Amino acid sequence: MSNTAALIAQLRDPATIRERAHELLARVRAGQSQHFSLDEAALKSCAQFVLQVTRDNYPSLDVPFHSRWRHFEVGGVDRAKPLIEQLRKNDSSGAEIARTGIELAVTSVLLDAGAGPDWSYLENGQKFARSEGLAIASFHLFQSGVFATSKKLSEFTAHSLAKGFQVSEQNPLIGVEPRAQLIQKLGGIYPERLGQLADDLIAQAINKKLAAKQVLATVLEKFAPIWPVRLTLGGHSLGDCWRHSAIEKNDATSGLVPFHKLSQWLSYSLMEPLQWAGIEITDLDAMTGLPEYRNGGLLLDRKVLLPVDGQAMQKSWQVSDEFIVEWRALTVALLDEIAQSIRGELNLSAQQLPLVKILQGGSWLAGRIAAAQERKGGGPPLTIVSDGTVF
Repeated sequence: MSNTAALIAQLRDPATIRERAHELLARVRAGQSQHFSLDEAALKSCAQFVLQVTRDNYPSLDVPFHSRWRHFEVGGVDRAKPLIEQLRKNDSSGAEIARTGIELAVTSVLLDAGAGPDWSYLENGQKFARSEGLAIASFHLFQSGVFATSKKLSEFTAHSLAKGFQVSEQNPLIGVEPRAQLIQKLGGIYPERLGQLADDLIAQAINKKLAAKQVLATVLEKFAPIWPVRLTLGGHSLGDCWRHSAIEKNDATSGLVPFHKLSQWLSYSLMEPLQWAGIEITDLDAMTGLPEYRNGGLLLDRKVLLPVDGQAMQKSWQVSDEFIVEWRALTVALLDEIAQSIRGELNLSAQQLPLVKILQGGSWLAGRIAAAQERKGGGPPLTIVSDGTVF
C-alpha cells in the first residue's frame, strides 16, 4: 500500500473519526476552543433525557438498529414487510433478499439528506416531512422500478426525482439536482445491478460473521466516486472530511477531520439485509455516532454545547466552516459519553446496548423532541447551507 493509500485508509477508519472528535472535545474542556464551551451538568441531564426517551419508546429496551428501515415503518405501516416476505418465499438462500434490501437501502439513504423545512410527501392523504417523508417517497420510487438496474440508475434525472418526490414551487426540496446526480453515479459502480454489493459483502464474511467496520470500509471504497469532490489527498476525493485548524498531525492528514456520516448511516442500513441473509454483524461499536442536525441539535437545544459567539445560532453556515466541523466532531465524541452514561445506568455492556441502538432509542428522537420544544416546526437550531449530500 502506498503512503497516500495508507493515509486515505486512515481517514476512512472510524477509529480516526473518534480519535479526532475526542481530541476536539478535550480542547473544549480545557477552555481552548474558539467556538464552544461545555456544560457538564447539562451533559448529565441530556444523557438522562435520552434514557427517558428510550424507555418511553422501548420499555423492554429491545431497541432495533438506527437505520433507514425504521423510517419505512412510520405511521404504523411497515411498507417494506410485504416485499421482504415475498423475497423470503422465493429465495431460500437469502442472497436475493440481501441484494434487493441493499438496493432499497442504498438508494433511499442517498436521497435522505436534509429536505428543508418546506417540503413534505403526501401518502394516502397523510403528510410526511423530513427523513420520514424522504424515506416514503424513495420507497415508492423504488417500487416503481426506476432503480432496478445499473442502466436505469445511470438514466435517472432530476425531473424524475422531482416528480416522484412531489416537488413544486409550493413544495420545494433542497438539492434536487445533486441528489439525482448521486443516483446517476450509482449506475457506474456495478455493471448489472447495485445489489451486487450484497455479494461483495457476503463474500467477506468468515463463518457467516462480518465486522461492522468492514461494511463501512467497503461502502467507502465502492462509493467514493459518487461524492462531490471537495478536499482531496493525492488526487483522491476525501468525501465527508473537513478542515479544523486545531488538528495537528505529522503527516498529510494534519488539519483534517473525517465524519463519513452518510456512509456510516448507509452502513448501518445495510446491516439488516445482511442479517436477513444469515450474516452476523460483529463489533458494532467500532462505528461512531452520526454527526447530523438531530444528534448535534440535541446538544445545542439542551444547552450542553454553548456557542462562544452569541449570534452563532442566527447565522447561516457552510458545511466547511470550522464552527460546523467542530460542532459535528463534538457530537461524535459526546454521543460516546452519553452512551457510556446510559449503559452505566442500565448496567448493560456495549455489546448488549451498542451505539446504533442508543441512536435509535434514543438520541436522534430526543433531538427531534428537543427541537420541537425549542422552535415552532421543530427545525434544526442551526442554518446550514447544504447541497443535500452531507446531512
